[in-house]
Amino acid sequence: MEPLDSQTKELLERALAEDLGQGDVTTETLVSNDQQGKAILLAKSKGVIAGTEVAREAFLKVDPELKVDILIVDGTPVVRGDIIATIEGRAASILKAERVALNFLQHLSGIASETACYVEAVKGLRIRITDTRKTLPGLRTLQKYAVWIGGGKNHRMHLGAGFLIKDNHLVALRRQGLSMKEIIAKARQKAADKLTVEIEVKNLQEAAEAAEAGADIIMLDNMSLEDMHQAVKLIGGRALVEASGGITLERVRAIAETGVNLISVGALTHSVRALDISLELEII
Repeated sequence: MEPLDSQTKELLERALAEDLGQGDVTTETLVSNDQQGKAILLAKSKGVIAGTEVAREAFLKVDPELKVDILIVDGTPVVRGDIIATIEGRAASILKAERVALNFLQHLSGIASETACYVEAVKGLRIRITDTRKTLPGLRTLQKYAVWIGGGKNHRMHLGAGFLIKDNHLVALRRQGLSMKEIIAKARQKAADKLTVEIEVKNLQEAAEAAEAGADIIMLDNMSLEDMHQAVKLIGGRALVEASGGITLERVRAIAETGVNLISVGALTHSVRALDISLELEII
């Protein structure tokens, strides 16, 4: 995946405009534009790095003459004290770009780090940890990139990427008198061979019906471990099985051991904690 597509570059420009649109009164008043500095981006906790190219671009958009050297590339584990990158040039430029660069780097590294923890927790099992569409508005591409960097897989990027028939869809469709088989058949007519048809189920009866109706993926929503295990048996390989809802790091391995194929974790993107990274500046 490419972290610096046109959408990301536009997002970065907006972030810089948000921070610098009215100028930087502190730096512009107190720091001489002639002063040269060298800064390091320093890891202050253990994790996995993601977003280095976005951080580099933030510095270069503020001042193309800055020299930014990435020492630790995305996907690399770090521990406290590791130097991720160095930035050299006008001290004022480094200070102006600092917060935006760190905001992206800390947030994306937090996602990659948390994803790596989930992936490690199910190591040795045939299971994929995936993200969801529960992303922060405007940040989906970058957040899903960070999940991928952390060893996870990407679920749908957008609503046009595949069918996911959820409980509220079913409310509307059943009001029309459609059965599970008819609902999936209707989706299949549009999907052809290009799009997967996934359906959310809440109990074993619905899981069996969805498998019989020919769904590609069956999402088990907030089921108990025992029901997940039974659902996998009922589905019997006729569809991929996804576990979703209430997934935590503490119970993810137990969920994986039920035999599901996918575990989707919304918390990877909607509420992850940023990785602690700081910028340390030295005047040269």
